[in-house]
Amino acid sequence: MDQRRLILFLIFSFSLVMLWDGWIKQNQPPAAQQQAAAGNTAPVDGAVPTPTLSATPGQPVVPGEQAAQVAAAPRTVVETDLLRAEVSAQGGDIVRLELKQHKASGEAGGNFVLLDDGTTRHQYAAQSGLIGEGLPNHKTQFELPAGELRLKDGEDAVELRLQAPGQNGVQVTKVMRFARGSYLIDVAYEIRNGSGQALAPHAYFQLTRDGNPAEQVEAFGVTTFTGPAFYTDANKFQKVQFADITDGDAKFPKTAADGWVAMVQHYFVGAWLPKEGEQREYFARALGNNLFSAGVILPVTSIAPGAEGAVSTRLYAGPQEQDKLEGIAPGLDLVVDYGWLTVIAAPLFWVLSWFHSLTGNWGWAIILVTVAIKAIFFPLSAASYKSMAKMRVLGPRLQRMKEMYGNDKAKMQQEMMNLYRTEKINPLGGCLPILVQIPVFIALYWVLLGSVEMRHAPWLGWIQDLSAKDPYFILPIIMGVSMLIQMKLNPTPPDPIQAKVMMAMPIIFTFMFLWFPSGLVLYWVVNNCLSIAQQWQITRMIESGKSAGKPA
Repeated sequence: MDQRRLILFLIFSFSLVMLWDGWIKQNQPPAAQQQAAAGNTAPVDGAVPTPTLSATPGQPVVPGEQAAQVAAAPRTVVETDLLRAEVSAQGGDIVRLELKQHKASGEAGGNFVLLDDGTTRHQYAAQSGLIGEGLPNHKTQFELPAGELRLKDGEDAVELRLQAPGQNGVQVTKVMRFARGSYLIDVAYEIRNGSGQALAPHAYFQLTRDGNPAEQVEAFGVTTFTGPAFYTDANKFQKVQFADITDGDAKFPKTAADGWVAMVQHYFVGAWLPKEGEQREYFARALGNNLFSAGVILPVTSIAPGAEGAVSTRLYAGPQEQDKLEGIAPGLDLVVDYGWLTVIAAPLFWVLSWFHSLTGNWGWAIILVTVAIKAIFFPLSAASYKSMAKMRVLGPRLQRMKEMYGNDKAKMQQEMMNLYRTEKINPLGGCLPILVQIPVFIALYWVLLGSVEMRHAPWLGWIQDLSAKDPYFILPIIMGVSMLIQMKLNPTPPDPIQAKVMMAMPIIFTFMFLWFPSGLVLYWVVNNCLSIAQQWQITRMIESGKSAGKPA
């Protein structure tokens, strides 16, 4: 297989993957339609978990409430500089959470809604409760404070206190603390034991969500993940598919003294983060009606009669900002989904972030990363372009060989190999830059689609979202023109059919790139321009050298 055929094979293979990916994305039914039969209007409702950490008997499953009862429960609003939370009197659950620094996608506008009561799209709530006879759980009606709570100027945090109805002399207060500049919410239960016997309850903290994907993206055979995830020091990061929970095949750590549980989706995450060193039990279960819950059960230190006790943990509900997630909890940054090229994508994002810290703009950071990648592979590209330039110079001789041995392909291949050896040309040398760029290209694709930092990030002028397509298709057209110029610099294939196919490649790639993220197209345009400059210079040097070496 000669150089041109191998290049054609690589280009066609790459094109086929990308075209198939585009066809899948355009023709798959909307997620809402896929899950309609599963009853996606069910209330966020579920059973109280049963602990197995000790011999303490678990509380029986609480029957599901009707949707009307859940919707009718009173709510209060807590607002900070980053969050707007709606807390229901039923269980003190956070049933709706808006992220004020992140806007919703599409034409609806407004703030992005992470936790949702179903009025926007999803059923998704952060729930918690105590396990023990007469103790409040996420079905209990708490007493809400009057009015809304808003973080005022000069305040570092705002605290919401919810009082549960007393029973058997036990008083329970659920306390939620929202801090300025943070997506972390401290959730605690204060328990005063006024009964005549000691209490040894458990506390559970769970995320209950429907199985519909959120802002799902599918590319190169990988789909952005939506579902529960668990992390422990022993088992590391484990994702769990909703289907595996339904089938009873879900694999995750059941008990540990560290780690966390999360509900992961594209760009955002909700996670319960217990303190390190506390023994805990993890669970994930299907609740029916396309609802799933994943959470953690914590034991509460025994509370003597007349004494007080408490249990607390943290809830993170916000964007997958990698520089912050790593500092919040060990392994939390792993929720960022870069697909099967994480080993390339993760350091690529680190370099992008560094350039962004210098420029303050992700578009210019992409350009600088492209230049850096080009500089790293400069020797490889130079060798490739020298090979192409020599092939271009040998074009007339190869054409004469084809005319001489056109009917004897074996003889023609032999003469071509002899010519390559004589001229010290590697016929496969021109393919190496393509092979190197494909994984980098796909990795950057996932960085642009998987990093919330790129979401709605502007570059300049008409490019106001580097993670979305160019609204006027200017960059894809420039990319197609640059590919055409590159084709003109390459040696012309002796086979007319190959020549026509090669010239059609810029048109095919332009069409595919019309719907690619503009940041990715920007990378390809800059890369092509640098390649054209390098290839033109090397071709000019080789051709001028060959011309000078010819006899007069």
